[in-house]
Amino acid sequence: MNRTLIHILSANRWGGVERYSLDICRHFIRCGWKVYAVTRDAKAVDSFFEKEGVALLHTPIGNMFNFHPVRLIANTLKKCEKDSVVIHAHGFRNAFTALLARKIAGRKDVKVVATRHKVKKGIDSWLFRRIYRNLDAIICVSQLAADRFLSTWHDKPLPFPKEKVTVLHNSLLSAPDTLPVKTEKGPICAMFHGPLIPGKGLETLIDAVAILKGSRLRLKIVGSGTPDYVDKLRRRAITRGVMDMIDWYKQTPEPMELIAKSDFGVLPSHTEEAFGLANIEYMACGRPQVCSSNGAQPEYITDGREGFLTTPGSALQLANAMRKLATDPELRQRMGERAFNTFRTNLAWRAFIQKLEEIYRNP
Repeated sequence: MNRTLIHILSANRWGGVERYSLDICRHFIRCGWKVYAVTRDAKAVDSFFEKEGVALLHTPIGNMFNFHPVRLIANTLKKCEKDSVVIHAHGFRNAFTALLARKIAGRKDVKVVATRHKVKKGIDSWLFRRIYRNLDAIICVSQLAADRFLSTWHDKPLPFPKEKVTVLHNSLLSAPDTLPVKTEKGPICAMFHGPLIPGKGLETLIDAVAILKGSRLRLKIVGSGTPDYVDKLRRRAITRGVMDMIDWYKQTPEPMELIAKSDFGVLPSHTEEAFGLANIEYMACGRPQVCSSNGAQPEYITDGREGFLTTPGSALQLANAMRKLATDPELRQRMGERAFNTFRTNLAWRAFIQKLEEIYRNP
């Protein structure tokens, strides 16, 4: 029997959710599945899926009560009537669209799975209870995300079987098999990568670099954002006299090469991260990191072992941790090796995809 996978994404910019989805799509294409991605016709997202051979279905996705994406997906299900189909939605609003499409297509055999990428309570309304109940599986990318979602019903029965919720930490399809060695000489290089948006702690990072002014440390900031926000960050760096310590790079969907040329990562997010793909990219490359302690990071990073966990918004803590890594090559080496081993032991792609395949396969 032919197998078909449909991923539903509603973002118009590249981010961790899109990277997570693309890796899964790439894997199943290699396994011989027909793979579709339903998107908003956003070039920033579509170009990467097209490059990997994912068939694109364009529609104004994200609005629960827009019937066009429902009809588009339902028609696709009818065309694949002889296939075994899994729809993987990112977010519960997209899952609602998938459930409606399944019903209209008359395809009760289609499995609908949703991944929870947020640290947020569930919605205890009639409609959302039905969504949760009718999904075949709910994947939470961390225990923190699962606990926060389930906390909505802490004092009353769950409106769906608890076994429907699975915690599955993210992984990376393209991770190095051996520990990358930095060959470039020169100053110690710290690196941030990700979307340049409020909440990622970039203001705190620039302030921390100002505290380290006069050291041999350089910082790479790799990412894209709105011109106004990026200009605001640059002005902050100029005002604090550290613009000459920072190198700015455009966003890249494959940052491993830049990470391998860096000494450690810095990810000082202020918002609670349900799971940071950027965090495990440093681990996969054998690089220690300084990151915030307020999200799921403590589930896979132990303070003082694979890196340092700091209080969000504390430029002084961030600077002190960065200084320790910048001035102690043996510490960087030791933490980097531990990070690499932790990734390969606990977060490797093989274990991740095996568990996801079980979710896709099980009734």
